[in-house]
Amino acid sequence: MHHTIVQEDGAVLLQLRGELDAISCPELRPVLDALALQQGSAVTVDLSELRLIDSSGVAALVSLYKRVRARGSAVRFVGVNAQPLAIFKLLRLDRAFEIAGDQL
Repeated sequence: MHHTIVQEDGAVLLQLRGELDAISCPELRPVLDALALQQGSAVTVDLSELRLIDSSGVAALVSLYKRVRARGSAVRFVGVNAQPLAIFKLLRLDRAFEIAGDQL
């Protein structure tokens, strides 16, 4: 799993590539923790290049969502497709999260 962070005009774009699973989550956790602490920054998570997500990856994204929302900022997920979209729908996260297909 690889990630890129782009910060611009009070917003943060986190791009995830590869697989977000039990093996890769520990390396992403500090990044998500730092994003969750940034005051006033809306967070967009781009999953368009994420091939696979498992329960550990879902838990990490749910944690980010809850912590960012608790500090009053917005979180949205874009580029959700293929296997990640199937998992989000199975868990009904598509109803809880702001999700966009291929839009940034």
